[in-house]
Amino acid sequence: MAEPFIYTADELFHWLCAKPDFVLLDVRNEKEFTNWYVEGPHLCPYINIPYYSFIEDVSASVALIPQGEKIRVVCAKEGSAKYVAEILTQNGFPDVGYLRQGIVGWGNAVIPQLVTGDNGYELHQCVRPGKASCSYLLIAGGSAMVFDPARNVGVYTGLAEARGATITHSFETHRQADYISGCQLLKAKTGCTIMANRLDFEGAAFDYQQVNDGETFSCGGVTVQALHTPGHTMGSTCYLVDNKYLLSGDTIFIRTAGRPDLGGKWEEWSRVLYLTLFVKLRDLADDLLILPGHYVTWEEANGQFLFAERLGQLKRQVDAFQIANEAKFKEFISDNIRQQPGVYAEIRRVNGGWLAPTPEEADIMDLGKNECGASKYGKIGISAEAQRQTANS
Repeated sequence: MAEPFIYTADELFHWLCAKPDFVLLDVRNEKEFTNWYVEGPHLCPYINIPYYSFIEDVSASVALIPQGEKIRVVCAKEGSAKYVAEILTQNGFPDVGYLRQGIVGWGNAVIPQLVTGDNGYELHQCVRPGKASCSYLLIAGGSAMVFDPARNVGVYTGLAEARGATITHSFETHRQADYISGCQLLKAKTGCTIMANRLDFEGAAFDYQQVNDGETFSCGGVTVQALHTPGHTMGSTCYLVDNKYLLSGDTIFIRTAGRPDLGGKWEEWSRVLYLTLFVKLRDLADDLLILPGHYVTWEEANGQFLFAERLGQLKRQVDAFQIANEAKFKEFISDNIRQQPGVYAEIRRVNGGWLAPTPEEADIMDLGKNECGASKYGKIGISAEAQRQTANS
């Protein structure tokens, strides 16, 4: 009898980038499965049978699974998936695997993908598929910089070390609300300097260096320029790499802009975001490649599974860029306001250094896809006034 094997989140991602030849079996309860699940570039049969169904009636549960297929089991933390995987092998399934660390492992996975290796430097987009977010690693001349790191900092340090580079700086595009930043962990591991805009990090309980609009930095001779682009937050800052690549954080995505209501001042911030999009970004070259901090679906990725698009194309396809005037833009934001996840307030405190969760608590806080886009997720029926009161509470 074959034994079930254990597979990693990185392996699962790469399988989903190819043509998946297995059935993904999620044994979490129906509510957890509905709220958040595995997503990748390609689809595969994905079914949900809670693990307790196997406890209550093994035969009936096994009968719901396609026979003769490879089965890859997912649960919350690994144990339940292993339990179900063992049942399946005992019932004649010859090729069964279960995910190491469960959906938590999937949520923490960070996959580096090369954007460019030309002109004497490497720029990597580090996709976090469980969060639908992107961080970045720039390596040049023995130096490296990280932008919006996740807590899985070993991905950045490992890749930098493999290239013989030292991470000198960790940049924040803004104070994140949807995931816990890895900048403090990265500083503890490498001694790098944390760089951030004071408008988002004033009073932070850790040392950082203020980033100013238009300020330039050098990474092994490659110029990085900070561009203050407020609206999603008042301190939102994009980083222009070699006048070719704009790391846009949550200012602009492939299909939409960053929502300006998370700080509880949607009316004031929507005007600021409007001016950022239609004045600040207007003067940038249309052939500039935009590399965003988040995505909504894998349909936004290109053939290399990168989230990247020319600014000129974004001006034609992003919904927020199609607004006729400031009043219409405000109406667009109001029409798309929805409740933000309650954990966002706690995450903002963690990212300011005012709350220190345990690693286990951080894993739980970090679960779930981001809700940072101004649209594309759909309004859930909460008024602008109710949203403002919620954000201020």
